[in-house]
Amino acid sequence: MSVPSLLGRCEAHGLRLTGQRRTIAQVLEEASDHPDVETIHARASAIDANISVATVYRTVKLFEEQGLLERREFGDGRARYEDAEREHHDHLIDLQTGEVIEFVDPEIEALQEKIARRLGYDLKGHRMELFAVKRKPHV
Repeated sequence: MSVPSLLGRCEAHGLRLTGQRRTIAQVLEEASDHPDVETIHARASAIDANISVATVYRTVKLFEEQGLLERREFGDGRARYEDAEREHHDHLIDLQTGEVIEFVDPEIEALQEKIARRLGYDLKGHRMELFAVKRKPHV
């Protein structure tokens, strides 16, 4: 089953979609990374030069409050965003380069379920962010 577009979900939430909000939603939908507001603004203003950074901040906040976007903190002091409807994945953040690597590991997923059960809980979701530095090759 495919996830409805971000624009479609905005409309389903009854959000008023101005041209600028549509452009911002388009930028977010096309993002394959985890952009911060400044990056979203740069991409959106390349499409519509009249979009201000304040408009991006307000729109991102609105989308987040509506549960359409998820805010991520990767330790670099910048809030980043991704579509809340994306398939589950975890993140590994390279502390030297800032690169964010998405991954899914069935063993980790199973272990988290096992731990929750052992503690008397049914796991309903989780977020995992690993902060790492690249190992130096052994000489």
